[in-house]
Amino acid sequence: MTTEEYNQSVDEFSDAVYRFMLKNTRNEELAKDIVQESFAKMWVKRKEIDGQKARSYLFSTAYHQMIDVYRKENRKDDFETVQEQDYAHDDQYSDLSEVLSEAVKKLPEIQRSVLMLRDYEGYSYQEIGEITKLNESQVKVYIYRARLYLKKYIGAMENVI
Repeated sequence: MTTEEYNQSVDEFSDAVYRFMLKNTRNEELAKDIVQESFAKMWVKRKEIDGQKARSYLFSTAYHQMIDVYRKENRKDDFETVQEQDYAHDDQYSDLSEVLSEAVKKLPEIQRSVLMLRDYEGYSYQEIGEITKLNESQVKVYIYRARLYLKKYIGAMENVI
C-alpha cells in the first residue's frame, strides 16, 4: 500500500469505521480511539497490505481492537444469566428507529457486530467471517438469532405505533 492509497483509505473509510465502532461501543471517545488505533496499525503494516483490501483490514482491525478493549475492561456480560424480562418491551412508542436502536443495544456483542456489518455496512457473509474470524455458517446463525431477537423485541407493529 502506498502513502497515497493510505491517505485515500483515511478519506474513504474513516467515517464508516467510526459509525461501526460508535454503534458497537455506544461511546464516542472509545470509538474515536479505536478508529485512530486501527489507522495507526494500518500505517505500520502499510507495506504488507494490499490497497484493495484496506477497507476489510480496517474493519477487521477495529473489530478486534474493540474486543481487546472489552476483554481488558471485563465489560462483557454473561448472556446466559440474562432474565427474560430484560428482553421484554412493553412500552408503546412511535419512534421505530429509537426502539430498534434500543433493541440492537441489548443484543450480545457478537450478534450486534455481525448484524451491523451485514445490515448497516453491507458486507457479505464471507467478508464478515473474515473480519470476525468466524465461518460463514456461524455468521449466518448469529445474524439469524439477532434478527429473531429484534423481531420479538419490537413485536407486532401495533405495539410500536
